Amino acid sequence: MKTSQCGLTVLRVVVGAVFIFHGSLKLFTFGIHGVAGMLGGLHVPLPMVAATVVTLVEFFGGIALVLGLFTRWAAALIAIDMLGAIYLVHFKHGFDVSKGGYEFALTLLGAAVCLALSGPGSLALGGVVGRK
Repeated sequence: MKTSQCGLTVLRVVVGAVFIFHGSLKLFTFGIHGVAGMLGGLHVPLPMVAATVVTLVEFFGGIALVLGLFTRWAAALIAIDMLGAIYLVHFKHGFDVSKGGYEFALTLLGAAVCLALSGPGSLALGGVVGRK
């Protein structure tokens, strides 16, 4: 097994865990209605629909990344999610994450794009499920 494949696995699991955490906050702590209220305050069209999509992409996309299932699709959706977060929330605060900036979201965007382009690595459940 190539070390680059192991590196993709580490990246996939860590990024997936971050999104499971953030998606679970939206799902179980703030609730869809709370997220919709925040998105409505940002003038996002159809905030209830957007909140549902964002929450499910983060929570279930994170699970998919950790398991290595549908990695390219999950990572692509997460990348779109991070583009939205950067544009709607963080960009106006500058780069510095300690000031609400886009530093962390940009890092997650880069990781998601990497996984969308490269795939899950060799230690993924998707590779096992696809074999006969």
